[in-house]
This record gives sequence, structure tokens and C-alpha cells, in this order.
Amino acid sequence: MTRIGHGFDVHAFCEGRPLVLGGVAVPSECGLAGHSDADVLAHALMDAILGAMRAGDIGELFPDTDPAYEGADSMVLLSRVMGLARERGFSLVDADCTVAAQVPKLAPYREQMRQTMANAMGVDVSRVGVKATTTEHLGFVGREEGIAAWAVVLLDRVMP
Repeated sequence: MTRIGHGFDVHAFCEGRPLVLGGVAVPSECGLAGHSDADVLAHALMDAILGAMRAGDIGELFPDTDPAYEGADSMVLLSRVMGLARERGFSLVDADCTVAAQVPKLAPYREQMRQTMANAMGVDVSRVGVKATTTEHLGFVGREEGIAAWAVVLLDRVMP
């Protein structure tokens, strides 16, 4: 059985925090606001995996009301989500992610993001795509108020 999942996440910029995207610390004047490390790209990817499994979303699995997840490393959480997928008999066929940020420029970090997320999921980097775009100065991303990310995954499950 093959399943597709889609994830989307948004975080506002926040001074005094590091910017972490796809598990990579990206040099920036501001990070993103959130209960965990606010890795918007990893959050979209986790939601896509959970969606493909029909297992809810990261808000259910890692609630922002739980102090255990305050400042949590999203690569650890991504690893846990992929572990859950494996427990349920799923394997990752492919993941494709898009991050929209007017600033900073993300192209120099894309390959490192791919590798870091692939490592966290225990898959070959060839199964993880990352694209970066701007919104041509339109909307909250274009006004440099935050970052948005989308992810789509294809999971395969061998039926007994």
C-alpha cells in the first residue's frame, strides 16, 4: 500500500533565537518563534509523514503545552516520527520539501538540510528533496515576518 502525505507549517521571526531549518543552523539576524527549536521545514516534513500514516499531526504527538518539548531539537522529533512510521510498517519512498523565505538566502544550505533530515530519518539523501524560494516580497514571507514550509511524502507499506 502506498500513501501520500502533505505537511505545512509557518513560524514568525523572533529576535534572540537561532534560525534552524532542516536541522541546519542558518546565519540570520533572527530565528523563529516556537515552543521547540521552531524548525519550520522539519515540522512540515513530520506532518507530511504523520498525514500519510493517518496518525494526526505534530501538535498531537508533541504538544506545545508539554514542557518536555520546550526547545526540543526537531531532528530528534523527526527521527521519532520516522521510527513510528517504521513501527507501523511504513518506509519512506520519497520526500519533497519547499521552504519560502524572503531572507535569508537559503540556497547555500539546501544540500546540508537534505543530508541532515535524511540522516534523522535513516534514509539515503537521494530520497529527500529541498527547494527554497521567496515570495517576491508578497505576503508575510515577503514582508520578512516569517518563514513557511511545505512537504509532501510518499510512504510504502507492505501489507501482511
